[in-house]
Amino acid sequence: MSREEESNGYLDGLTTTEIVVSAVVVLFALVLFGSLLTGGLAPTYFLYLVGLAGMYALLSLGLNSQWGFSGLINFSVAAFFGIGAYGTALASASTSPIAGGLPPVAGLFAALALATVLALFIGIPTLRLRADYLAIASIGLAEVVRIIVRNQDDWTNGSAGVRGIPSFFEGWPVLATLPETMPTLVFGSGPGATVLNTPFWQALLNVGLVLAFVGASYLVLRRAHRSPWGRVLRTIRSDEDLARALGKNTYAFKMQSFVLGSLIMALAGVFYAHLNLYVGPGDLDPITTFYVWVAVILGGSGSNRGALFGGVVIVAIREGTRGLPLDAAPARLLFIGLIIVLLMRFRPQGVLPPQRELIWPGTVDETPQQPDTGVRETKAGEK
Repeated sequence: MSREEESNGYLDGLTTTEIVVSAVVVLFALVLFGSLLTGGLAPTYFLYLVGLAGMYALLSLGLNSQWGFSGLINFSVAAFFGIGAYGTALASASTSPIAGGLPPVAGLFAALALATVLALFIGIPTLRLRADYLAIASIGLAEVVRIIVRNQDDWTNGSAGVRGIPSFFEGWPVLATLPETMPTLVFGSGPGATVLNTPFWQALLNVGLVLAFVGASYLVLRRAHRSPWGRVLRTIRSDEDLARALGKNTYAFKMQSFVLGSLIMALAGVFYAHLNLYVGPGDLDPITTFYVWVAVILGGSGSNRGALFGGVVIVAIREGTRGLPLDAAPARLLFIGLIIVLLMRFRPQGVLPPQRELIWPGTVDETPQQPDTGVRETKAGEK
């Protein structure tokens, strides 16, 4: 089969929505590329936006593994994000009041361990109850974590936050000094010249890090979604009593889903700390949880592709409204509110619902069916 035929076969397999989304993504990429060429968007800032999009994609994937897979209502996304950010910061930052000076990889494992403990702490007493109680407990958890971070000066530096966070690749062979050893490239001349220097190469490393996090999380969730474990979670989300009647330990499955999603959220916090090199109580703003919920609903509950798409759209709205000639914060909420209204009206299942993701590659017979002429075909040797 030629490449052209394969390409046509792939396009024929796409739904109308998927074609529209693909066209919008390509158009958006062309606009960004044009802005880079014309100097309207600095390359380093562009990579920073890609990093933020990856961070929100991670948060959306984490929430999707809880709400989209098993129906767990978690309103403490900002808390687990903050635990990840503060966990790695307190372990590796030079101004940490607890430890500090540890390798960033050690901070990564410390953050994931703290997120696991916190998920178990909130999940053990609530997951045996109805989903309403988990929602109430998660709201309280988010506020408790934010207040502790803001007021415990001897643990978190309080409102001053934690500074002196190293790059994630500090201490690594080759990668630690790679941005300094890379050459400075200049494209164009005059004030509008594009300069690729050390900050650009450092931002490029950060993009590689978040792409690795997002890629690993997506592959794990994609595999889990299609596995027997994922099918049990979808049964629990649809009818928990039915899953329990079939002999499944629904409490254990929900706990596994909750912990898995919390770890992915903490992973986003780890990346943010080493991207921003500073974390403070303001990073645990409850609006983060709201944005992530919108991203999951926008993309389609239960859809990993939708979670990625929703995370990118949220960053586009957040950063795209900064150039408007009006107050940015109300404009963001206005745009997001309008998106929610239109989505609930015209496409309540989300832009990229998960039906296609539940099918294993190669299980669908793509051989074109011959029309039934009503005439029986005679095989060789038959009379």
